[in-house]
Amino acid sequence: MVRLFLLSFSLIISCLFNISTIAQTESIETQPPLKVGVVGSPPFSKYDKQSFQGISVELWQEIAANVNLQYQFIAQPRVEVGIERVVAGELDVLIGPISITTERFRKVAFTQPYFNAQIGLLVSEERLSVWNRIHPIFQVAVISSVGGLFVILFIVGNLIWLAETRRNPEQFPREYIRGVGNGMWFAIVTLTTVGYGDKAPVTKMGKIITSLWMLITTVAASSLTAGIATVMTLLLSAEGIDKFTQAENIQGKQIAVILGTTGEKWGQTYQARLLLSPTLDEAVKHLKAGQVEGVIFDVPALQNYLYRHPEAPFKVADVSIAFEDYGFVLPLESNLLRELNLSIIQLKQSGRLEEIIEREIPR
Repeated sequence: MVRLFLLSFSLIISCLFNISTIAQTESIETQPPLKVGVVGSPPFSKYDKQSFQGISVELWQEIAANVNLQYQFIAQPRVEVGIERVVAGELDVLIGPISITTERFRKVAFTQPYFNAQIGLLVSEERLSVWNRIHPIFQVAVISSVGGLFVILFIVGNLIWLAETRRNPEQFPREYIRGVGNGMWFAIVTLTTVGYGDKAPVTKMGKIITSLWMLITTVAASSLTAGIATVMTLLLSAEGIDKFTQAENIQGKQIAVILGTTGEKWGQTYQARLLLSPTLDEAVKHLKAGQVEGVIFDVPALQNYLYRHPEAPFKVADVSIAFEDYGFVLPLESNLLRELNLSIIQLKQSGRLEEIIEREIPR
């Protein structure tokens, strides 16, 4: 009787355990797929009604396969819109070239960074006109330097004439205009180190003035030669002068930025006059129309645009606005964060992440 009771009890427990296991399995199998928002621009996010591609998309697909996640992609119009939907619980994950910033970190969680991007400036590459080439010659600094040189020559010409005219009237006549003219001629010949020898001081004072002038012109001639070489290089150069060589150069300039991106923040930081555009293509249209002097955006995206539009008269300026890390976005209390971070680290260590990136951004 006792054996029958124990056997019956064991069968009941076994059945209850099997039912519980089956229920859990069915619950897992019927769990809805993750809603994964996709945002950004090539080469990180490329999507249409039929497919999703790009570095961020391929990286997520690798992670999802490693962690055994079911998901569905949902295109998002802008980064900020996608982040707000993550906060509201409408998305489980947001992927794309999403910069990790302090402001965003207060609202959502980020995975390990998977890419460090440079924020750069797209500018016009049009050649300079003839006037733009010779314009530097007529700048105030150049004109004032030339004017100052003539004033100095006039002073030296007067000093030489005063020192020499009594004892050397043949070379420096007592008539003021002719005498000072010869003195200025002597000063110019000495300045250019030509040394014709048609005029020379004979008085002690004249020789002292000439010696001092020679010492001064040793430095002046070098500076003059360097200045002329710079101007000639500019005139003969086929390329224009880069107006933007450091981030501070955008101060006060009309610059286009893409709405909702960190380019807007950096433009404000460097006090540029901003023109907000909904997309990169719209921002480039403003640049082409001459309405702005540059477009602030992520360098990989700018390089990708130039690759897809080789005829475009633009270039990425040799200036770095900032560097930012990209990461995926999740809700603050997401249980997926640890698994995604582990998978990203594994992909980095195995070299697989670098393979994905180099396929879209060749070095």
